[in-house]
Amino acid sequence: MIKHGILNPNVLSLLARVRHTNTIVIADRGFPYWPAIETVDISLVDDIPTVLDVLKAIKGWFNVGPAFMAEEFLRENPPAKQQAYADALAPVKIKFEPHPAFKIRVPGAVGLIRTGDTTQYGNIILESA
Repeated sequence: MIKHGILNPNVLSLLARVRHTNTIVIADRGFPYWPAIETVDISLVDDIPTVLDVLKAIKGWFNVGPAFMAEEFLRENPPAKQQAYADALAPVKIKFEPHPAFKIRVPGAVGLIRTGDTTQYGNIILESA
């Protein structure tokens, strides 16, 4: 039995299949369903867990390279929320792009982890370094 670290077997399985330059998506509760990619839904209620909770949990198990987010995140969220995302990803810098360009990346991901997050445009695509 696993005693520490990531306990969810589906998240562990997803992370184990990510290789160099593969991507995974950590998404909010309203992110569209993508039937072509595996979705691990760990949402419980609003904001449990959040995208940042998942990011912090997997960061020690996942070699994070580039991170992508929708530039609309910057318009819709206060500086403190933006800083929290930047801090959670540091030293990796976030590459912001228009939401339609962000969504074009999604089908190429190995999988998607859906959270209960309510942050506007708080979705992240992580590329494995």
